[in-house]
Amino acid sequence: MGRLLGQGTFAKVYYAKHIKSGESVAIKVINKDQVRKEGLMEQIKREISVMRLVRHPNVVELKEVMATKAKIFFVMEHVKGGELFAKVYKGKLKEDQARKYFQQLISAVDFCHSRGVSHRDLKPRTYENEDLKISDFGLSALPEHLRNDGLLHTQCGTPAYVAPEVLRKKGYDGSKADIWSCGVILYVLLSGFLPFRDDNIMYMYRKVFKAEFAYPPWFSSETKRLISKLLVADPAKRISIAEIMQISWFKKGFTRPFAFSIKEDYHQSSSTLESTSTPPFFNAFELISSMSSGFDLSSLFENKRKTGSMFTSRCSASTIMAKLEGMAKEFRYRVVRMKEFKVFEVAPHVAIVELSKSSGDTLEYVKFCEEEARPALKDIVWSWQGDGNSNANGEDYNSNKYSSGRVGIGAEND
Repeated sequence: MGRLLGQGTFAKVYYAKHIKSGESVAIKVINKDQVRKEGLMEQIKREISVMRLVRHPNVVELKEVMATKAKIFFVMEHVKGGELFAKVYKGKLKEDQARKYFQQLISAVDFCHSRGVSHRDLKPRTYENEDLKISDFGLSALPEHLRNDGLLHTQCGTPAYVAPEVLRKKGYDGSKADIWSCGVILYVLLSGFLPFRDDNIMYMYRKVFKAEFAYPPWFSSETKRLISKLLVADPAKRISIAEIMQISWFKKGFTRPFAFSIKEDYHQSSSTLESTSTPPFFNAFELISSMSSGFDLSSLFENKRKTGSMFTSRCSASTIMAKLEGMAKEFRYRVVRMKEFKVFEVAPHVAIVELSKSSGDTLEYVKFCEEEARPALKDIVWSWQGDGNSNANGEDYNSNKYSSGRVGIGAEND
């Protein structure tokens, strides 16, 4: 870790280099105690969960997450260009340059939306080598944050960029709110100033509610038409991203970049399992961030881990599956191979197995795990997560040091 790049209330960002590869990165160091005191730990967890879902050329990449008792470390892509704000506010951009940034913004936001992620705090923040980069996912939302009405209700974002429906406190579609923010950003790129501005914030909000703004004389008729469809007060009448991408002004010189989510990448890897003898390898960040469907990040934030139906094994994936299927048949379970079945290697000859209930009574499942599964699997188990007990060979291992990868299985009780 090297020089300080910047700092906020709870975090400092340092320039750093990977010792072996020489790769430049930025490391955000977060103080756990301060974040806990302010009740922002869930926000940090959310940011990690969201950023692991999205890998896109125009999204700042989160490469690794580490933690000590006192601090959390985000190892991120180092964006050398700096703040796009500073570049824009020196003066308006030429239309071709503004179009390029807007294309990159829409491409990245579209990809986030396809993964169920609403950003909710979009601003023209960072750029590198003339490429826009989206960052700061701390206020973003996932589908599980929707209420029963299918809408988001948390008021958040930067006042000058936030959509009117977010301010009305009646619920909103996060994707449509992001599109409004994209409209504000396009206006800023082309003009060098905000469309809604007033010294009195309440007057500014009135302008936002009415979508009341004026175009500078240098705006082309095409950009005026597009912005008039983006900055529409009624979200139901606001243009969609699919429609934006069909507009001739937007399509000029646009090529859709290659992007993927970590989940997708793993799914592609898992499709080759049957033809290979060695399962894919999981690095530390992938292990921590992919545990369970809800992105269980407890290993980063909690002093004690919860004991679950998870164990490490030094057997091969085929041996593990054969043993699990044999155990299930012995106890008269019907075994169903799930389409999402995956095997991941933590280290050479070390696999993690996670048992989970797909249906049936929870108490019966817990009883099955404790009284039947554990004794039946003792031949292949190296250590159960959370036990910290000795293994079959009398060696003492702390299972926490191996936890977080998984072998997914599915069984249905007749």
